[in-house]
Amino acid sequence: MTQSSEPDPRSKSFIERIIDSIGNELPNNQEELLELLRDATNREVIGEETLSMIEGVFHVKELQGRDIMIPRSRMTTLKYHAPFETLVKTVQKSGHSRFPVIDENLDDVKGVLLAKDLIGYIDEKERQDFDIKDILRPAYFIPESRHLDSLLSDFRRKRNHMAIVVDEYGGTAGLVTIEDVLEQIVGKIDDEHDDDEEEMIQPHGKNRYTINALTPIEEFNRYFETALDHPEFETIGGIVLHQFGDVPNRGDEIRINNLHFKVLNVDKRRIYSLQLVIGAEK
Repeated sequence: MTQSSEPDPRSKSFIERIIDSIGNELPNNQEELLELLRDATNREVIGEETLSMIEGVFHVKELQGRDIMIPRSRMTTLKYHAPFETLVKTVQKSGHSRFPVIDENLDDVKGVLLAKDLIGYIDEKERQDFDIKDILRPAYFIPESRHLDSLLSDFRRKRNHMAIVVDEYGGTAGLVTIEDVLEQIVGKIDDEHDDDEEEMIQPHGKNRYTINALTPIEEFNRYFETALDHPEFETIGGIVLHQFGDVPNRGDEIRINNLHFKVLNVDKRRIYSLQLVIGAEK
């Protein structure tokens, strides 16, 4: 029996198989690679969701903790000296699974409590021995400038799911979860505790926001005290799309007055979400 000299297609990389399909050359850099993948999507060699996730992987390398963190003003925390019943009520009301535990203030984080660790004390007899320090996990602290690709690697290696973001003075700036990072790659992850209607404008620290592209211009102007307007468009996504002149790619950026927009999620037809930074040039 003669053996074929042709290489087994299964031994080829994902990119090599795409190149075989569309006849392009091997890309030399990240931008050429993204163009190759976008071309493959247009030719229906790969799906839009696949392209979006690959773009998300590249996008994560550019983002820092401060870009996606839940700011300190919106953190749900537990008090170190709170009674057991108070802890349970907060956990039940929030629906979260992990909580920073603080003492005097938000800058004094004692550790992280997992909701499941309270289950062992539901029985009243067991509750008599409850001491929060017995079930407290160490808190994981990162600077605001920590890049998300490195953070995701640490989450996996250390089996952590939450990081406390600290500012240059060591104070608590906010928190980031592994879900927050993954959403930058795969898009919004909803669970049974998420609101049916996502907030259109989500702050992420000083002058940084995530904006749903369907946010009405009137609502956007009211929130940011701006005066954006266009007779043909009713949403902020429409105005940004008009400024680009064509449907942008994920990660593309544009400035309108003192508003710096970056495209977070987009397909061939419209923009879904934007990052907004107000003020200084990036």
